[in-house]
Amino acid sequence: MEIAPNFLTEIIDEDLKNGFSARIHTRFPPEPNGYLHIGSAKAIFINYFIAKKYGGLFNLRYDDTNPVKEDTEFVESIEEDLRWLGANPDGIFYGSDYFDQCYEYAVRLIRDGKAYVCDLTADEMREYRGTLTQPGRESPYRNRSAEENLDLFERMKNGEFPDGSRTLRAKIDMASPNLNLRDPAIYRIVRAHHHRQGDKWCIYPLYDFAHPIQDAIEGITHSMCSLEFENHRPLYEWVVDNIGFDPKPKQREFARLNITNTVMSKRYLRELVETGRVDGWDDPRMPTLCGLRRRGYTPSAIFEFVQRAGIAKTNSLVDQKLLEYCIREELNAAAPRRMAVLDPIRVVIENYPEGKEETFAVANNPVDAEAGTREVVFTRECYIERTDFAEVPPPKFQRLKPGGEVRLMGAYIVKCNEVVKDADGNVAELRCTADLETANGMPADGRKVRGTIHWVSAAHACDARVMLYENLFTLEDVNAVPEGTNYLDYLNPASLTELHHCKLEASLADAKPGERFQFVRMGYFCKDSKNPDTFNRIVTLKDSFKVEK
Repeated sequence: MEIAPNFLTEIIDEDLKNGFSARIHTRFPPEPNGYLHIGSAKAIFINYFIAKKYGGLFNLRYDDTNPVKEDTEFVESIEEDLRWLGANPDGIFYGSDYFDQCYEYAVRLIRDGKAYVCDLTADEMREYRGTLTQPGRESPYRNRSAEENLDLFERMKNGEFPDGSRTLRAKIDMASPNLNLRDPAIYRIVRAHHHRQGDKWCIYPLYDFAHPIQDAIEGITHSMCSLEFENHRPLYEWVVDNIGFDPKPKQREFARLNITNTVMSKRYLRELVETGRVDGWDDPRMPTLCGLRRRGYTPSAIFEFVQRAGIAKTNSLVDQKLLEYCIREELNAAAPRRMAVLDPIRVVIENYPEGKEETFAVANNPVDAEAGTREVVFTRECYIERTDFAEVPPPKFQRLKPGGEVRLMGAYIVKCNEVVKDADGNVAELRCTADLETANGMPADGRKVRGTIHWVSAAHACDARVMLYENLFTLEDVNAVPEGTNYLDYLNPASLTELHHCKLEASLADAKPGERFQFVRMGYFCKDSKNPDTFNRIVTLKDSFKVEK
C-alpha cells in the first residue's frame, strides 16, 4: 500500500524542494500506559507510509516519561501490534534513555536565564496562569538567580524535596495569548519506580519538553502528531530553538480518527477493562488493535479504512461501517467458504438409507475459481438453520415450510413432510424426503425450486461456541454524551450474543487460531485465539452502507 497524496505530503514535497532536509525521518511515539487502538493505527499509517514513500526512516519511540502509569506489558504489546500491522520500525527507542540529556539541556536553560525553579503548588500555578481572555501573573519565584535555580534543581534531582513541592518552569511569557507559553512546567518531582530506569530518577521531564528533544536527538525531520498538539507547537519550537538544535525537526498536526459507537480515550478503555465491562484489552468489541486482531480484522483492512477515512486537519466522526466495509470487501475475495448452522434444527431424510454416506463437491470460494472445491459428507440426518424453516411462512418465504421444497446447498432437493415438536411446543425435528434424482441438477419434471439453504451432516458436525458482536455503545458520538449522563450509560447490553452447540462443517474442527472463513449465508468468522472451540463473528455478510469507489 502507498499513502495517497495529502496535505502532509504536500508539506514534505515543499520542504524537500526548499532544501529543508535531504532525507525524511519520522517516528511513532506512543506512551506505554495502555494498548494501541485503531486511532493509533492512523498515526502509524501516516508516519510509516510517509517514511516509506520518501525512502526514509521510521522510528518507534516509547514516550515513557510518566512512570506512574507505564508498564512493560504495554511496552511489549505496542511493539507486537506495530509488527502485526507490518509497520516494522528501523529503530526502537525510549524517551527515558534521553533523561540525562534532558537534564543537561534543562541546566543549560537555567544558566541562560530561560528556566527557573518554582515553589507554587499545582492549584496556585493554575490560578497564576490566567485565562484565555486574561493574562497570567508572574510567579514570585520567577526572578531567582541562575545560581539559586541551579542549586535548587540539583537538589530536586537528589530527592531533597517532597513530590509536587517544586517544578522547573520555562521562562517565556505570562501574557502570551497561547496558554502553553505561560511559563510551562518542564520538570516535576515524582517518586515512582520506572519500568526502564528503575529508581535512578525522582524528577521527570514533561512531554512538551522531552518530546522535541527526543525528536532532535534522533534526527526526526517531521514530527507528525494529532491536532490537539497544534497549540503546543510554539512550545515545541521554543524548546528546539532555545536549546540550539540544528537541524531542527518540524512538527505538523493532523485530525484524530474518531469512529462512531466506540471510544478512543485510553482512560475510558482502561476503565472498561478494570471494571470488567469487557473481557480485557483484547475483547473483540474493543477498538484496540489486539481486540480487532482477535475479532479477525486484518492489517490491510485497517490501513485501507484509514486511507479511505482521509487525512485532513479537520476533526470528523467516521462511520464504523466503513471499517466493516473494508474487511468485508477483502474477505469476500479471500475467505474460504464453510457451512455452519448457528441455531440448529435436526432434519431426518426418511427415504435416505441409514448408515449411508456420500460426498458432494462444494466450492471453496465462488468468486475465486482457483480456490477449487472441497468434499462435504451427506448423511440421513443433518442440521439446518432454525430461521430457514417457518411453520407459518410469511409472504414470499422461499425456504423450508410444511409441504414445501428447498435445495440443500450442493446436494439434494428435500421436502418437509412432518414437524416434530418438544414438550414446550418448540420445533425439535423436521422429517423430510429427498428427491434422490436431484443430486447434480434440477428435478426431472421441470418443477421450480427457488430456495437454497445450507446444512451440516449430523454425524460429522463439530460443536462450537459462536460469539456475535455488535456496537459496544448505543450512542453514535460517544465524545458528546448528553449533559447529566456518563459514557457508561450508553454501553450496549446487546453488544455480545453467545451461542452454544452450534453445528459446524467437520473441516472447521481443524481451523487454526486467527483463521478466517465465510460461514455461507451467515457472515465472516474467525477462530478465536484464546478459546479453541470458539469462533468470533468479524462482520455480517451485507450492509446498506454505501461507499464511494
